[in-house]
Amino acid sequence: MAKDKRNVNENTSEEFTGIKLTKPASYAAGARGVKVALEHAVGEMGAVRAFQTLAKLNQVGGIDCPGCAWPDPDDKRSVLGEYCENGAKALAEEATLKRVTTDFFAEHSVTEMSNWSDFKIGKSGRLTHPMVLEKGATHYKPISWEDAFKLIGKELSGLNDPNEAIFYTSGRSSNEAAFLYGLFARAYGTLNMPDCSNMCHESSGVALSSTVGIGKGSVTLDDLHKAEVVIVIGQNPGTNHPRMLTALAKCKDAGGKVISINPLEEAGLKRFKNPQSVSDMLTLGTAITDVFLRVRINEDIPLLKAIQKKLIALDKEDSGVLDHDFIVDQTVGFKAMKSDLNKYELDELIDQSGVEEEAIDDAVDILAPAKKIIICWAMGLTQHKNGVENIKECVNLLLMKGSIGKEGAGTCPVRGHSNVQGDRSVGIVHTPSKAIASSLKKAFDIDVPMEHGYDTVHSIMAMHDKKAKVFIALGGNFLSAAPDTAYTAKALSNCKLTVSVSTKLNRTHMVTGKTALILPTLGRSEKDESNGKNRFVTVENSMGKVHTSHGSLDPASAHLMSEPEIVANIAYATLGENSKVDWLSLGSDYDAIRDVIADVVGGFEDYNKRVVKDSGFYLPNNAREGDFTKVKGRKARFSVCSLPDHELEADEFLLTTIRSHDQFNTTIYGLDDRYRGVYNERRVVFMNPNDMKYHKLKKLDIVDITSHYDGKTRLAPKFLVVPYQIPSQNLACYFPEANTLVPIDQFADGSHTPISKSVKVKIKKVQT
Repeated sequence: MAKDKRNVNENTSEEFTGIKLTKPASYAAGARGVKVALEHAVGEMGAVRAFQTLAKLNQVGGIDCPGCAWPDPDDKRSVLGEYCENGAKALAEEATLKRVTTDFFAEHSVTEMSNWSDFKIGKSGRLTHPMVLEKGATHYKPISWEDAFKLIGKELSGLNDPNEAIFYTSGRSSNEAAFLYGLFARAYGTLNMPDCSNMCHESSGVALSSTVGIGKGSVTLDDLHKAEVVIVIGQNPGTNHPRMLTALAKCKDAGGKVISINPLEEAGLKRFKNPQSVSDMLTLGTAITDVFLRVRINEDIPLLKAIQKKLIALDKEDSGVLDHDFIVDQTVGFKAMKSDLNKYELDELIDQSGVEEEAIDDAVDILAPAKKIIICWAMGLTQHKNGVENIKECVNLLLMKGSIGKEGAGTCPVRGHSNVQGDRSVGIVHTPSKAIASSLKKAFDIDVPMEHGYDTVHSIMAMHDKKAKVFIALGGNFLSAAPDTAYTAKALSNCKLTVSVSTKLNRTHMVTGKTALILPTLGRSEKDESNGKNRFVTVENSMGKVHTSHGSLDPASAHLMSEPEIVANIAYATLGENSKVDWLSLGSDYDAIRDVIADVVGGFEDYNKRVVKDSGFYLPNNAREGDFTKVKGRKARFSVCSLPDHELEADEFLLTTIRSHDQFNTTIYGLDDRYRGVYNERRVVFMNPNDMKYHKLKKLDIVDITSHYDGKTRLAPKFLVVPYQIPSQNLACYFPEANTLVPIDQFADGSHTPISKSVKVKIKKVQT
């Protein structure tokens, strides 16, 4: 048997690219943001194509942004551009004129490409043909769609157990593709449907479901405009969801206040210069944050408990601080939560949080009289061992104030990818659902498996242990998104077959099973035609609204296939004509898919009619209506949450992974993080200047970073030290470069979300 000579290098390039440092920015957006956005768009798409396509981005009947899930206004949308800098970059990446053709693959071996940086890989361009990497081969070569589907069908049909297959979903997929994918997995016989939610907001869903009865946020965009106080915690909207700054600015204009809680003070939460506001562009813009609380990494619970203790103390003097009627009528567990709170000394909570008491008092002064409070959060809260409890503590604060189930108040987990929430709504979930099982039995006579499937972490473990043998990814860059990069790479390489449905080349295409397929698909910005008819897809935004997306560009290649059609053909090749589902007809008729969704999934009734009316429709949300009867006890639930305990030694740090301003998830747009003042480099570690002095480090010294869990050392080599205002014994690095430090077996209790935001590490200076 020929030895497989492919290189499965799981790391990004360790070469430095010429760093330049400046002072961190004092505001976000402005003229510079417009300039950068247009440079990216024109550079990738050409001027005419760029302006014509951007004009349709996030407009009713236009293209839904392939970036984040931030909602569009329900009413009037800006004719100047209903998108942000990073939205323009996301569109430019998808609509680039660069192509990865069959000649490209013939020229570049997998070994060569695996040693490129993620940035270089991503900038190669759009995929144009289905490709196969055969066992032992060094290069991908073309394969027909028919042969690709036959190969997948043969491998899936040949498994001993359906649970030996993994069906991963990225948040980029449409509702139609995701539903069909979930239908196929269930019909095939498994609930092994991990998705990117497992790695990000799973902690939110678990916490919210058990406390308020729905695993989604309760607010709408309009609520943010009407809030008296918005708490932004563990989130950096200026980079990750820039259009959120417009909503925060409207809140401020209406008299609202913003409290920011984060280890790093981010430019977007300092000040926002709205490019569409003449006054902002001619002045310093809008100051966003009223009080900034620089909390230590993952010490949010002691901070929130300190705030709660101070509010309860004030309530003894003025009984209007807490909403006692709401607590009595709508909640359970307040007495137990308050009793637990009394066990902690205020000074100890404040000391553990790392925040000055004066700043906490300023926040309490804002919160005490407020009745309409919204808490917004993202990965800074969810990706910890105690991620679920972090969210529950936020809910505790809202319940104390009666700030949920009313206008201008509630929970706001800010989702990442543009349809990650929609995937879940239409059935991409690894846990059994009696409702879905019953509906599919009635509709298609399918006996849906009812045992738990693998989530993302346990899918990786199963592949690593050779319990799972076929991995299919509907979108995404799985290797770069996952924790413990070396472990995940080994897991993928253990598979018999790995399949990637992709628009662009990414690192997962370089670290594969014994045989690998790349199936190129249409981007959201491209025309999706069948029999001369333009088809549209639908997505759900971060606040539960379902709406359409209509592509307008000519496809990057005549050899592309839509995601629903790809899924349908895989299903047909695997299950054949014996299946009760007419896969090929569904794959070509999206209206038919939506009709099935309407029959199977609650809240989607009259799907086809409602989604094309006005700007779409909101799915039911009991917490938004103040209905908590879905919770055990039929009332909203207070929680007793423990304090985190990291027990850092003198030579240890707690590391959080972050995005640069030039990336979205694992997609690297460029090498500049201008808001933090870092240019032309990604291999950096942000460090407190006093810590640098203590450890005898200077600016731009090179260090290796290691994590040590269960006797195993994980290494991220060669990072440049950058002095930054971050709490002592805290560090920050960009992902995916630092993902190799995140242990596969350390994850949030209850949600299994990796601890990417609180990894214990050590650093060692590299002698040069």
